Amino acid sequence: MADYKLEAAKAAFKFIKAGQTIGLGAGTTVFHLVDMISQNADLARSVVLVSSSFKTNAYLLQHDLNVKTSAMIKHLDIYFDGCDQFDQELNALKSGGGIHTSEKILASMAQEFILMGDDAKFTPKLDHTYPLVVEVLPQALQIVLDRLTSAYPDAVIKLRMSNQKDGAVISENGNLLADIQFTSLPELQQLNIQVKMIPGIVEHSLFYKMATKAVIAGENGVRVIESVR
Repeated sequence: MADYKLEAAKAAFKFIKAGQTIGLGAGTTVFHLVDMISQNADLARSVVLVSSSFKTNAYLLQHDLNVKTSAMIKHLDIYFDGCDQFDQELNALKSGGGIHTSEKILASMAQEFILMGDDAKFTPKLDHTYPLVVEVLPQALQIVLDRLTSAYPDAVIKLRMSNQKDGAVISENGNLLADIQFTSLPELQQLNIQVKMIPGIVEHSLFYKMATKAVIAGENGVRVIESVR
């Protein structure tokens, strides 16, 4: 059976050039991309790599690659990442990992933001299959939950809880995460702004009009989808 994530990584790898500063998200496709970079000795020596993911950073260090933190840079040539779902305008939901704040910081630094993965992630229009995740300051939890419930009365809003310790999941920034499961996804531009405007919300997992390309692989081969904006 074909490994579509590997095929997508191979196609995405072609966009990397020597001397670039590259941002990386999390997941299997990103790990494939790291393997390809490390196997090209000249390229590996020349690129600077930055990641939003603890696991990806550990993997980069295992390969003795040149790693920096996002606080040390202000520009990325390319940011590569996967997602849970994206649409024909390359709007994406990145809800599963709960590190969307760090991912969005890197995506905003990048001249080019390239989504990668298998074509099962593509849908003509984003829907409510995946929740919108918000990162919340602990001291604002109750007011944030109250404002979200008022704004979206038909949605189910749950604090994300840990299954490996007692208590809530804590983000890498020391904050809480809440999942908003809609019955129907609101209009994206309004959703993007309305949720961000609630005091106490650090960031949400909708990447609205940020990606410039998507590299996806499936039964019909590899496709590169360009942003039409």
